Amino acid sequence: MGGDGTSGGGDRTAGRDDALPTHDHRLANWRAREARLHRLLPYGGLLVGSLLAAFAPAPRGLPMLPTLVVAGLTACWVTWFVILSPRWPGRRGSMTLYYVGLLAFAAVLVTASPWYGFFAWVGFLHAFLVLDGRWRFVGMAATAVLIATAQGGGLPSSWSNWPLWLVLVLVNLALAGAVSWFNLVGEREDARRKRLVAELAATNRQLAETIQENEGLHAQLITQAREAGVLDERQRMAREIHDTLAQGLTGIITQLEAAEQTRDRSADWRRHVDNALALARESLTEARRSVRALRPEPLETARLPDALAELGDRWSAVHGVTASVSTTGTPRPLHPEIEVTLLRAAQEALSNVARHAAASRVGLTLSYMSDVVTLDVRDDGTGFDLTSRSAVPNENGSYGLTAMRQRVNRVGGELAVESEPGGGTAVSASVPALPGAAA
Repeated sequence: MGGDGTSGGGDRTAGRDDALPTHDHRLANWRAREARLHRLLPYGGLLVGSLLAAFAPAPRGLPMLPTLVVAGLTACWVTWFVILSPRWPGRRGSMTLYYVGLLAFAAVLVTASPWYGFFAWVGFLHAFLVLDGRWRFVGMAATAVLIATAQGGGLPSSWSNWPLWLVLVLVNLALAGAVSWFNLVGEREDARRKRLVAELAATNRQLAETIQENEGLHAQLITQAREAGVLDERQRMAREIHDTLAQGLTGIITQLEAAEQTRDRSADWRRHVDNALALARESLTEARRSVRALRPEPLETARLPDALAELGDRWSAVHGVTASVSTTGTPRPLHPEIEVTLLRAAQEALSNVARHAAASRVGLTLSYMSDVVTLDVRDDGTGFDLTSRSAVPNENGSYGLTAMRQRVNRVGGELAVESEPGGGTAVSASVPALPGAAA
């Protein structure tokens, strides 16, 4: 029909817009050709029926002239509703009127000449094109009656011919019903496919919107990650400067002050100056390694217990305070970040003892357990009030215990501090015993 031809073109456009498979384009083209064929079939049936009625007239037919007049009127009826009114196929009332008129003209023509059964057959096709639901089957039943009448040479003239006519009607109904059933199944599959394609197109649009939104979120995350990386690097450099340069400079100042006080004793003066030079070289080396994000030099050449023992010996030699280092459990290689955290915690704790504790003895204990490793640093110094010394930073600009706690927390550990004025200080750092490659 004209309306189907239009919708077929629309399907082709939608197919291109939605990027449907090539199969759908072929199906749309086939439907367009089918719609054109359906528009031409009524004229072909009228032409064949008229030619056969003229050259092989039926015995009980009507005169040829009235028959041709009815055939012409039928052609005009089809032309008016199908060709000249392409928008009417979408109107149910107009198409019902068209189909009733089509059956009426077909009934008159079949009565005039059985050869017009070739035209009446069009009723099967147009029932699916212009009718909906159960009315399709009503139209097909009426068409089957007309075709059976044409096949039997007209309505039965006697009661003995009625059974044959009924058989012809039933056969035509069965054939039309089978064709109708397959056509209905095809329409349902086509409707389901269109629905799936529409859902897929909607999903694709939603996916495209989600991808676009994700791109914005990704860009935002990149910006946030860059800012977080900059902040993290600043915090790392602050910790490294505090753990290397600040502690080294503090030791150098202490040694130079001691050298100033022992200027009249050449041997002591030389010892303090040498200590200051050694601290300066060591601090410079550690600062360079911090900039390059390398592990502290003691951990590059020794295991953690040995590095702590060497740290205790150097600290004792510089500050003149006994520092004993002991290890419990079975030493084993740990993740580099874990070992660096414990070494820096020991350095910070000893630095605090040197600056604030006025202690005579310090003890460092490294304990290896199944799932954690603990470093305990205890001194017998003056101690302090935790509520006043744990702020960040303190009055001297030092990050002190807070920097130590941040470093330990960063690897999933915990830092505990116990102290009271006159009772010494105990610092305990517990970190996960994450395994690592041997040094």
